[in-house]
Amino acid sequence: MVDFHQNGNIATLHNLRTRSLDQMTAELESYALSRKMSLVLPCLYSELETDAMPRILAELSKVTYLHRIIIGLDRADENQFRHACSFFKGLNQKHVVIWNDSPRMLQVGGRLQSMGLAPTEPGKGKNVWSSIGYLIGCQDSAVMAIHDCDILTYSNEMLARLIYPVANPTFPYQVAKGYYARIGNNKLNGRVTRLLVSPLLIALKKVVGERDYIDYLRSFRYPLSGEFAMRTSILPDMRIPSDWGLEIGVLSEAWRNLAPRAVCQVEIADAYDHKHQDLSPQDAHAGLNRMSTDICKAIFRKLAADGTVFTNNIFRTLKATYYRSALDLLEAYHSDAQMNGLTLDRHAEEITIELFSESIMRAGQTFLDNPHETPFIPTWNRVHAADQDLIRDLHTAAAADLEEFQ
Repeated sequence: MVDFHQNGNIATLHNLRTRSLDQMTAELESYALSRKMSLVLPCLYSELETDAMPRILAELSKVTYLHRIIIGLDRADENQFRHACSFFKGLNQKHVVIWNDSPRMLQVGGRLQSMGLAPTEPGKGKNVWSSIGYLIGCQDSAVMAIHDCDILTYSNEMLARLIYPVANPTFPYQVAKGYYARIGNNKLNGRVTRLLVSPLLIALKKVVGERDYIDYLRSFRYPLSGEFAMRTSILPDMRIPSDWGLEIGVLSEAWRNLAPRAVCQVEIADAYDHKHQDLSPQDAHAGLNRMSTDICKAIFRKLAADGTVFTNNIFRTLKATYYRSALDLLEAYHSDAQMNGLTLDRHAEEITIELFSESIMRAGQTFLDNPHETPFIPTWNRVHAADQDLIRDLHTAAAADLEEFQ
């Protein structure tokens, strides 16, 4: 996407194809001398058995500016943890594999539970939160990046471009969000962004009126990307959602804690492909059906926190307005795909839009029925205030697991 358009809300840092990866890497190496950089990889054990993870490992082994890699490992038994430790030995950087399901880590979780501070459900949000807690305890990194572990098209240039805006000490950015074109198998992907988030934000602006937060979210070209970089000073006060609203939740936290000029989006790849979730139309607790509901709830909660009043009538109007906006955008997506020689199944897309319209109503009803719902995991500042030894004990548990089973 070679252009230089700026939206006026947040900075957009493009890839104008005028600078080599070697030049950017050399500059990052110089920054790393005084600003250590760490990478967090939230990982399911099953992802080690995919085609994506060996490629990611090979590409990361070429990176020379990282100080540490933290792998948060979920859904693994003892033998799988041993295998994961062996698998990641191929990394050239200092790294740690955190076995989130180990007896020691579960004991730490039990302490959080007794204080009422434990994450409410397992998943990526809990994994990221635990890894951030470990990184905070290290007290040696100025910059953190995070990306998914199912990227089939991964290259180390993605990481370099993602981390550069917050690593460069002359830049004002505290948070960088990666974006890219979602193209794979000769078709347009990114259904939840294209068919839910974009038309929902258009509909919200029509129904509830002008809101700075809505304009802020609309500024992101790919708000649901799993690639972030941040300066670590903001991590202790960051609330991480425990549900599938993680990406929207992190952007909302940046909105809550930072000025817009401290947030940027950066183009990190020409094309991007990863594991695709099933639509799961028959199961509201799985796949894109669950994800779309959680994303809607995250947006509604944030707007309500900023003073927007929601009622049943507003949600009914929002559903109708969303449906019309989504169909209008679908026409544009179809034209875009056809012009670029890509396929787009309009029937399947309309089925998806119909499911997402129901997700909007389900999320709205859940919001109205549970006004006190707090899906955010407590900040690490709050955890530390309640138990000043917990971060240290988290480190101790991770180290003991590695010593015993590695």
